[in-house]
Amino acid sequence: MTASPDPEIRTLLSFLHGQRRHVLGALDGLDADALRRPVLPSGWNCLGLVQHLALDVERFWFRAVVLGDEDVIGSLADGGDAWQVGPGVRAAEVLDRYRAEGALADTVISATAADAPLAWWPRHLFGEPHLHTLRDVLLHVITETACHAGHLDAARELLDGRQWLVLT
Repeated sequence: MTASPDPEIRTLLSFLHGQRRHVLGALDGLDADALRRPVLPSGWNCLGLVQHLALDVERFWFRAVVLGDEDVIGSLADGGDAWQVGPGVRAAEVLDRYRAEGALADTVISATAADAPLAWWPRHLFGEPHLHTLRDVLLHVITETACHAGHLDAARELLDGRQWLVLT
């Protein structure tokens, strides 16, 4: 990863790195069956949530929206549900993809000015954008990742009783 010269972006990126570590740390030690086990009535599982973070969050926001990567934008047209992990997809592949998308996002973040406008936005799906700069996107992704890290904390406790971090 190339470090951004902008101190604000370096700080925001360090917070995003912390949330990414939380996501992976909350799942550390779970076997493939536990990662696929639904824990709520909605039926989502931990592996599906991580795949959502990799594809719908990291890839979408940084490589499509901020960078405007035509290959990524084209791949979004398939309309697949990132929350659904196919039975033939190994858990390690999903976790590795999350790490890889994070690294690719870091490259985009480090090469982009905080006030840079978005390169692309799917108005046909979501209307006018509510975020307008890299700074806005970073704050959004930090918030979404933190929210999902909390979901994973609760899921982990339901799966095997382990708690990620308890301060006493």
